[in-house]
Amino acid sequence: MFNTIGIGVAFSPNLKANIHEAARLSIFFESKLILIHVGDGSEEKIKIIESHLSPFIDRELHYEIVFVPGDPVTVILNSVAIKGIDLLLLGALQREKFLQFYIGSIARKITRKATCAVLLHINPSVQRIPCRHIVVNGMKSEKSAETIASAFYVAHKLGTDRITIVEEISQDEVAVNVQDDKSLRKATLIRERIRQRESIRVQKIIEEVPSVFKKGVAVTSQPIFGRRGYSIGHYAELVRADLLILSAPQNSGLRDRLFPHDNEYILKELPTDVLILP
Repeated sequence: MFNTIGIGVAFSPNLKANIHEAARLSIFFESKLILIHVGDGSEEKIKIIESHLSPFIDRELHYEIVFVPGDPVTVILNSVAIKGIDLLLLGALQREKFLQFYIGSIARKITRKATCAVLLHINPSVQRIPCRHIVVNGMKSEKSAETIASAFYVAHKLGTDRITIVEEISQDEVAVNVQDDKSLRKATLIRERIRQRESIRVQKIIEEVPSVFKKGVAVTSQPIFGRRGYSIGHYAELVRADLLILSAPQNSGLRDRLFPHDNEYILKELPTDVLILP
């Protein structure tokens, strides 16, 4: 799925952690790693980058360092197209005095326009933090089967042992004004029918996923009634998921595939690492 992984390399305090995260993913997914620095190259910069890559070079990491001066957004997006990058890693920043994370302006613009999968990291680490629990958006759409299958693939590669498939359901589907016991029972019955319908739909999708990707993974289906985008983000935060997987909105163009859409609620205050599939 991810043959080539890319990451923008800036010589910031997080340089080593960012490189380690990207290199580990490249090893796990057996991918080539493209390290993109927006600026002129030098022997000193190459030595610094390769010093951080050294533990992974011994593990046969296949990598390439690219130096391109110019506008960061343009350089990154062009590199995605030229190098055939399938997965782009971007960092999120922590707000002062708060635990929420948000996307900086450059990363936000790239996320809007990138045509590949985008992984938003909120806390890059030199030492690996295992990905134990993945929450994936299983909301009914043309992309839901592919998104769920991709979650199992990612879980298989990362050694994840738990997946929760969340079906976000709009309150409009219940469409009952609860005023008394009778209307409450009606609303409850409608909710239960929707839950059963979604459970059957998701189970059919899971059955089509290759068995090798499902081995050793505990799977839970969780319908949620509420505002789409906000509800799944809140749920992922509540259960302390290590990764939230979403698909880009199907009604958006390449120039603006995320805003203003359901995912905007998540991107305002990231609940955890977020993988957005194209």
